[in-house]
Amino acid sequence: MIRLSYISQASWQLSDEELNSLLETCRANNRACDVTGVLYYGNDMFLQVLEGPQGAVEQIFRRIRKDRRHHDIHLIEKIPIDRRRFGDFNMAFSRLSNEDFQTIAQNLGVSKELFERQQAIIHSLTRHFREEARKRAEHTELPLHHEDPLIRFLHRVIRAAVKALAVLMTLVILWGVADVVWTLYNRLLAPPVGLLDLSDIFITFGAFLAVLIAIEIFINITLYLRSDVIPVKLVIATALMAIARKVIVFDFKKLDWPFIAATGVVVLALGLTYWLLHRQEKAGDNLD
Repeated sequence: MIRLSYISQASWQLSDEELNSLLETCRANNRACDVTGVLYYGNDMFLQVLEGPQGAVEQIFRRIRKDRRHHDIHLIEKIPIDRRRFGDFNMAFSRLSNEDFQTIAQNLGVSKELFERQQAIIHSLTRHFREEARKRAEHTELPLHHEDPLIRFLHRVIRAAVKALAVLMTLVILWGVADVVWTLYNRLLAPPVGLLDLSDIFITFGAFLAVLIAIEIFINITLYLRSDVIPVKLVIATALMAIARKVIVFDFKKLDWPFIAATGVVVLALGLTYWLLHRQEKAGDNLD
């Protein structure tokens, strides 16, 4: 197994669509050959690290050399390795601003044209990638390291409260599962034995959905310990499930049409919001 890295000049400034296409191709090819690595793009330049079986890496690099999207390709290193640095990524991607790329290069005393001391650039960008990944994973709303001792103490109290809520919600989920079993048991034993009428099915569905909503709420609670953003997509999904539970048990004979229409509009709005968030998240995965 070897690690190969190179740096090159982009032939033109690539658009988001072109970068998406490039990443999809890289990830598909690497996945087929058991090759992993990372691609950096900034200041109209590429820097890529490839890790994997020697034959597969060399074959991919020969293909890369022929790609018209870049030129002035300089091999930085090609060394045997015992373990991978980027084993979790078929092709991780980090897009650096021109300023970040230039700053890193200037701090190392590197000119844009020659890129001397290329090995130092590899290590510097690798550290940058790992630091950015760490920052994304770190919870910044309730940091345990705060300059104010009181705020630090309050953050610890809030985190403990969130954990307590998670434990309580787990008990609610278990209670809900028991309720589902009890509901099914009672409905199946009621005459006619072993059969469920329409109202029984609605009640059973309601019990099932109550458990699923509790699970979604549990995930929401635990995300506050692990994420630095509000889990909007999960909140929208939970709201959709809650409304679906209500719709299932609607008694349309007693409800006015404006109420039913308004419920439909809310479901449509939540569904559209969820779709837009999913689409944005998918685009972010390709470019970040």
